[in-house]
Amino acid sequence: MNIAITKTAAPKEKPASDILGFGKYFTDHMFMMDYTAGEGWHNARIVPFGPIALHPASTVLHYGSEIFEGLKAYRRADGKVQLFRPLENIRRMNRSAERMCLPPIPEDVALQTLTEFVRLEQEWTPSAAGTSLYLRPFMFGNDETLGVHAVHNATYVIIASPVGSYYKEGINPVKIMIETEDVRAVRGGTGEAKCGGNYAASNRAGQRAEEKGYSQVLWLDGVERKYIEEVGAMNVMFKIAGEVVTPMLAGSILPGITRKSIIEVLKNEGIPVCERRISMEELAEAMENGTLEEAWGCGTAAVVSPIGELNYNGKQYAVNNGEIGPVTQHLYDTLTGIQWGKIEDTYGWTMEL
Repeated sequence: MNIAITKTAAPKEKPASDILGFGKYFTDHMFMMDYTAGEGWHNARIVPFGPIALHPASTVLHYGSEIFEGLKAYRRADGKVQLFRPLENIRRMNRSAERMCLPPIPEDVALQTLTEFVRLEQEWTPSAAGTSLYLRPFMFGNDETLGVHAVHNATYVIIASPVGSYYKEGINPVKIMIETEDVRAVRGGTGEAKCGGNYAASNRAGQRAEEKGYSQVLWLDGVERKYIEEVGAMNVMFKIAGEVVTPMLAGSILPGITRKSIIEVLKNEGIPVCERRISMEELAEAMENGTLEEAWGCGTAAVVSPIGELNYNGKQYAVNNGEIGPVTQHLYDTLTGIQWGKIEDTYGWTMEL
């Protein structure tokens, strides 16, 4: 696919690494591409970063026809930039598109547009420890008529943001409140799709938790309200009596790429790991009898986020004395080591630009 490039006439000053935070600063350009039923994807272009014009009746504004992805570019010690498992993100985005009746993008086209955009913006990839260039591809329907129907016109965009740690605590353990009222998703719904509505629906519980001094909530299933699903916007894992367990993918949980990578690392290293249903009753018992040894969330933004405290029905439980556990630390070191090129990638996960 030919990509037209219009460079900005006013390049921005790059922010210092120690003030990055997450998603506060954006690069000079963005990628855009249009879809029209009968014509397919066309008009691929890289243009100066700026506002996107929308018709007031655009489908996305009224019916939430939107999906997105999140992945990162990493600066290696030799100065080169690499991506981590980009095809996994592309494939997941196409699965989300299918669920939300948005048009899929051919894998080769999606990979070409992503890599060409990152090459243009690669100078924005920071080199300080723990920093990266966060990439946010997203797609939305923009039919200019009211009425609920499959999308006939859509726009695909990629923006980029140099980032530091997702949580202010960094790799330090966070405090999590177990949510017993709101639910994130149900099987048959959109839980396994990466769409904005899932995250908007989680904000109320997240705000309540934050007001009580907690970083995020641990979600229970939306049918029986007893099985653990995710933590905040991440997948969740527990080490119970020597075995790592994580909720199985059953339609209401996002199939995380970091989750998938961790499971592959654990299996490769002979660490017991199981994907299955985990009841809150089982977790409560493990917290009570001390067999809950470690707990962590995992996702692209935070990579691995250790859980140091769980609050269930007003009772606080410390996990590993509020400290990061050895398996959690090992997984963080392994994944980030591969992502930043500090250790050899024996899995074939990285892609050098």
